[in-house]
Amino acid sequence: MLKIRLSHLLIVLLVLSIFLLSSCASLAVATPAPSGTILFQDSFATNVSGWDRLANDGGIMDYDSGGFRILILQPNMNYWSTPQKSFGDVRMEVDVTKLNGPDENRAGLMCRYQNGDYYFFIVSNDGYYGIGKFIGGQTLLLGQTVMQPSEFIQKDAMNHVRVDCIGNTLTLYVNFNQVASAQDSDFVTGDVGVLAGSFTQPGVDVLFQNFMVMQP
Repeated sequence: MLKIRLSHLLIVLLVLSIFLLSSCASLAVATPAPSGTILFQDSFATNVSGWDRLANDGGIMDYDSGGFRILILQPNMNYWSTPQKSFGDVRMEVDVTKLNGPDENRAGLMCRYQNGDYYFFIVSNDGYYGIGKFIGGQTLLLGQTVMQPSEFIQKDAMNHVRVDCIGNTLTLYVNFNQVASAQDSDFVTGDVGVLAGSFTQPGVDVLFQNFMVMQP
């Protein structure tokens, strides 16, 4: 009888040890990386890092000249590309340069992309910005009814764009200056990416370089 009880006790202790080890492992996985840790980056030096590419009557998305180029050949059209990743809270940065086309354009970053829905952060070469979301086939600006002007946007040069997607707070920085912030809680996790679009004039041609995703 004593041997049976000791055997039962040993089994209980073994099960408890396995449970504790599993719990510790789960906690280790759930612990976020230190702030500033690079989660993903791409210099676009090679064309095998997973970004969506295409070429059709509407335009081109592809690796080009040490960057990722989006050319829009039709009016009122958006193109976007993602590297097939998934993140929660992130800080993202990219350099955006207009190669050709109208100043009335839009280009920037996107976060929490899932099944065609996402948050977007855009600037234009005529000096405007916007934060919004694309949901259920509709484009909605957040915290503004139309794109707003900013003195921090360079009209004839490269713009360094940073966005923070942290909890339900979405923040846009241009050339190291905060220009806008908005609140929304529809999307929690998802892919990241770049996007560009045209308004009434086609020919929007932009190059993205030095793409980086960091732990906020």
